[in-house]
Amino acid sequence: MKANPQRPRVMVGYQLTFFTQQDHRHHGKSLAQWLVEEARSMGIGGATLIAASEGFGHHRHLHRRHLVNFPDQPLEVVMAVTAEEADRILAKLNAEKVSVFYSKSPVEFGMIGGEHSSAKGLR
Repeated sequence: MKANPQRPRVMVGYQLTFFTQQDHRHHGKSLAQWLVEEARSMGIGGATLIAASEGFGHHRHLHRRHLVNFPDQPLEVVMAVTAEEADRILAKLNAEKVSVFYSKSPVEFGMIGGEHSSAKGLR
């Protein structure tokens, strides 16, 4: 039976957002890049790395992208995941002893359109 493109399948899960900066490293890579690669290797459906102009964290120090040097640039990694995927990626971060601030918000997510109906979990 073909998926109806007019009625998308909706999943319930979480939006995980990790907040870091360009110079935070894990296993010799930018922590943000490592998070994206780790999510991919764990079979997570997708992750987006977003570079921000500026921000501040719990130390109240202003981090911003400089014209010449980027190590202080704030970065976000965002992914929409099932509850099981959220548990797996957070457990992996604990096992790797990664220190990173994150938010976990309940969301509904899905794909609209027949071209994308074969996405993992949305068949």
